[in-house]
Amino acid sequence: MIPRRIFLAAAPLAGCTAAATPSAPTAPTASATPPEAPMTSVASVPFDRFVDGVKTEARRRGISQATLAAAFSGVRPNQRVIELDRRQAEGGLQWEDYRDRIMVSPTRVQNGRRNYAENADLLRRIEQRFRVSPRVIVAIWGVETNFGGNTGGFKVVEALATLAWEGRRAAYFRTELFAALKILDDGHIRTERMMGSWAGAMGQPQFMPTNFERLAVDFDGDGRRDIWDSKADALASIANYFARNGWRDGEPWGLAVAPPPGFNAAGADTAMRPMRDFARMGFRTEAGRPLPDGPDAQVVLPNRGNGQVFLGHHNLRVIRRYNSPVNYGLAVGLLSDRVG
Repeated sequence: MIPRRIFLAAAPLAGCTAAATPSAPTAPTASATPPEAPMTSVASVPFDRFVDGVKTEARRRGISQATLAAAFSGVRPNQRVIELDRRQAEGGLQWEDYRDRIMVSPTRVQNGRRNYAENADLLRRIEQRFRVSPRVIVAIWGVETNFGGNTGGFKVVEALATLAWEGRRAAYFRTELFAALKILDDGHIRTERMMGSWAGAMGQPQFMPTNFERLAVDFDGDGRRDIWDSKADALASIANYFARNGWRDGEPWGLAVAPPPGFNAAGADTAMRPMRDFARMGFRTEAGRPLPDGPDAQVVLPNRGNGQVFLGHHNLRVIRRYNSPVNYGLAVGLLSDRVG
């Protein structure tokens, strides 16, 4: 008898995320000019005094005065950043709209195929080194920044300083702020080019600064890990993220399926089990064909969906370590199937 358990579709997996935003394609990238309205904050000290304290600690950490002067030149608290941070918990789109209008739209698929073909040699070399599917690399690149075309319009230092000062998640963003200052001090990017999302996610892969420290790669060999302007560094860094988070070379991520008659989504069993077990239970491909052989899988249900069902393998879990929402992981998987 197979046990039944409720599947919490939106529950994040354990592991690190590349970006602090819940869904990269909807992350705002508009220019961050502070409005004239009064700043509202839970911070207990004036922003200038907060920045002075950051500079003092940064100097103790070895950050040069020149870097600090450039990084904080003209930096002010940004009300738009605070507004966007507080708005995160609002509901999202239905799965089908999110899938078809945003993540796996015909335009994104077409652009994905073009970028996959244009960068075939680079992607082949990255795959040889990191043993990560080039299709999933291109899919992440596409959904995070539209293949490098939309990397964010916020000054990373200003955004992180605002969030570290504002107080709601001060410790987290203060750590990210010092990591960003070290990236500048090490010469990987110029201050004026360190742009990103309102939450400080940076460059073509949308890495947070601490993930840059651990996982960004200098693949073009110029001595800098430039995930903003070097396509080689950006795509190799995505591959390194996946490799370091357990990607299994040659294994699929999952597939959409037709469940057997009487399938109860509300009580779906989510245990990992062999594909042959699902075949015996009556699962078939969405097109009605027998299930392919493959690694162990589990039932995965989109959040806010209207009935689509998936079987997800280990590599779907790895995709969700990049950005945890289940709909994100499924959409990246579907896009990866269509770009290569």
